[in-house]
Amino acid sequence: MNAEQSKRLGQLLAMGIPLPIAYAIALDPEAAKAGPVAGVQSFVANPDAAIAQFNAVAPPKKRRVSSYNRKYKAAFKKVAPRYKLKSGKWKAGGFRRAVKEAHRIAGGKRK
Repeated sequence: MNAEQSKRLGQLLAMGIPLPIAYAIALDPEAAKAGPVAGVQSFVANPDAAIAQFNAVAPPKKRRVSSYNRKYKAAFKKVAPRYKLKSGKWKAGGFRRAVKEAHRIAGGKRK
């Protein structure tokens, strides 16, 4: 959402329009040209177009897992049982020691 769309959303919310509808109108380029009041009227006339525009927003990119992170994850899973009790709880200071050892095995530099 850019600054113009944010401003439009604020205007629509100030007019008392519910957030889901105001959000769809704010993202609709047709309603943007018409202005806030006419935008609401165009939404009422054809809500499917605005809702389709609302649904067309791309989902955020998923982060890419680094090779070091994969190595660390495997090392941590391998080391963790040594620092746990039979009940599955961590021993005193065990989590910290497991993290340090997993970093050492994975080959990372730790401060």
